[in-house]
Amino acid sequence: MTLSRRASLFLLAFALWSWWIWPTFLVNISRDARSWAADGSPTGFFTVHLVLVITSLVLGTVIGVMGWRGFRAIRRQTTAS
Repeated sequence: MTLSRRASLFLLAFALWSWWIWPTFLVNISRDARSWAADGSPTGFFTVHLVLVITSLVLGTVIGVMGWRGFRAIRRQTTAS
C-alpha cells in the first residue's frame, strides 16, 4: 500500500503535534496538587495521566514513522520516474 503525499504529510503533522502537546500536558499535570500525595508519592491521578501520555507518544511515534516512510516512498517514485 502506498500513501498519498497528502496523507503522509498529515501523519507527520499528527506525530509532531503529539510530541508537542503531550509533554506539555505532562508538565502541567505534574504541577497539579492532585498529582502528589502528602508524602511526595504519585497519586492515581498522576499515574493514569502518565500512562495516557506514554501511550499517546508511542502511537504518535508509530504514526510519524508510517508518515515518514510513506513520504520517502513517494519521493523515491518521483525521482525514479
